[in-house]
Amino acid sequence: MTGQIGTQPPDSSSPELRLAERNDLISRFYLKHLPGKWQEKFVTECPFCTDHGYASGRLVIFLNRESFFHGYFRCLNRCVPGGFPLWFAHLAGISLKEVPDYEEDRQVALEQPVFPVKNINEEVRAFQGRISEPVFRQFEQSGVTEAALVEMQVGFNGRYIVYPYIQEDGNCYSARCVYPEKTEDFFWHGNEEFSREPFTLFNVQDITRCENGALFLCEGEENLLTLKQLGFPGVAVSHYNVLEKLPAQLFDKLNTVFICCANTLESQKSGANLASRIGYKARILTWPEKSPRPYTLWQLARDAGKMFGAHVGEMVKASCAFSPFASPLREYHGFLQTLAKEQGEEYLNLSSGFSRLDAALGGIHGLNVIGGAPKLGKSTFLIQIASEMASRKIPVLYYDFENGRQKIYQRTLSRLARLSNDQLTERRLSAEQKQHFAAAQRKLQKMFFFWRVINDRKLTPELMRKHIDFIRHETRSAYTVVVVDSLHKLPFNEFTERRTGIDAWLRQMESIRDELQVSFLVISELSRGAGGSYLEEPHLGMFKGSGDIEYSADNAMVLHRPAPDNSQPGQYAGKETTLSLVASREHSPGRVADYHLDFPYWGFTEGPVSEKGRSR
Repeated sequence: MTGQIGTQPPDSSSPELRLAERNDLISRFYLKHLPGKWQEKFVTECPFCTDHGYASGRLVIFLNRESFFHGYFRCLNRCVPGGFPLWFAHLAGISLKEVPDYEEDRQVALEQPVFPVKNINEEVRAFQGRISEPVFRQFEQSGVTEAALVEMQVGFNGRYIVYPYIQEDGNCYSARCVYPEKTEDFFWHGNEEFSREPFTLFNVQDITRCENGALFLCEGEENLLTLKQLGFPGVAVSHYNVLEKLPAQLFDKLNTVFICCANTLESQKSGANLASRIGYKARILTWPEKSPRPYTLWQLARDAGKMFGAHVGEMVKASCAFSPFASPLREYHGFLQTLAKEQGEEYLNLSSGFSRLDAALGGIHGLNVIGGAPKLGKSTFLIQIASEMASRKIPVLYYDFENGRQKIYQRTLSRLARLSNDQLTERRLSAEQKQHFAAAQRKLQKMFFFWRVINDRKLTPELMRKHIDFIRHETRSAYTVVVVDSLHKLPFNEFTERRTGIDAWLRQMESIRDELQVSFLVISELSRGAGGSYLEEPHLGMFKGSGDIEYSADNAMVLHRPAPDNSQPGQYAGKETTLSLVASREHSPGRVADYHLDFPYWGFTEGPVSEKGRSR
């Protein structure tokens, strides 16, 4: 056999070799070892037929560089299984070093198992000779001929079609027996160990034969037979759930894997999951829109007849490489849709209710961190913002680790009713106060549908995502505002160091912000400055316990007191608190506004930055 191949290679100056050289190294490889003239579908005498007991046949090699099966060869007599150049070199006794793209030190993807001595090869051969006429006719209805059945060693035990699962060592230890036209009725024959993963891949040897090439991965052995009839290489699983268990490393040495599943949601999902693990090499064959459910290659071959090959060709052309990215067109349309949403009323409604703050930030969007000294009113400030947004039907999740749910609601009711906490508990109210109290109660009750206060100290990012999904579904809103009071009291779970836990939470918030279109308002503690005070000029380095705030936050703000009143040493100037924007991705840092504590009603009123605020 080896003597026939390459005994008279074309001269290096021959037109055939020069034409091949202009094309590719694979063409040069085949023309070096086979006689004939280069063409995209190269046909020559098969060098393997006579050695395998066949009359001389024709060998077809696909040399079209644009084809996924560039370099694939097959004998029309099916004397040997088809494959790509490395397999050809193995059959022909050619040094693998001559094969283009051969990597001598390539590692084996999976550890090879130890195969038992006992096999069922003789039984498989006996089953092959027992296929009845009715079973043959069933295969013929989908265009599968006896030659394809012989190549795949398919047999019949008198009642069941026998699909031998021949392993990589060339022996069969287990076969799947399927009742004709009733695929749910089956059993495994042979060694029980080989009826489970990782041995349940039908025609697994084709993976080695197709190294540096392409093959099909089908759901259902009968579907693979239709492709084998067309001359394509491939492997198959018995059921879509096996796809979930296949190790992706099996396909490491292939360039392309075409995944063809039945036209059902379950099968398509399993195929997509496998494709995500294989990566860019995987291409999922999608069914035309009008294809019935369920539908398979077996049914398509029966319905399409001689046009089956053309249909498969169209599905191959239409297939797309699995990508972790959206298609460019989808990405562009997604950008336009998001842009349109940001021009809509719902997005523009994401505002705090404080006009100067909204002007400084362009509304409440992204990840906003607000720091401040203890007892300065940070919680009161964000409770007011959260409740006001909820009153405008914006869904708000308020994660509270500071005050308690009852206190938050009571302070909100106090602000809405213009009644102090003491007055809320008094039984004697004037008629006017009772009216305010009743109106405030009604307003607070309506807020509760959009405002959820959570005190769960076992909170995780996964649980936060579930909360967001729930309230978005419940309120039919595209946007959600999440308030965290405070960053330093979030549960850190497995994180032993607080700083590690804080930074991890910030990264999770970034992810949630981007994935779920969520706006965050997060309270942070500040570090003490010189002399243990909080009176220094606000800056980004004041935030306590996290270096990630400067990288994660879209806006970093500090609530601080105005300068001390020199006329009264040790006293602050009034009840004003100043908010300063110390860092922002899109906005100019600076003083935002002064906020006057509306005592005793647990709220703030906003005003311009005072002269004392500017002088600091």
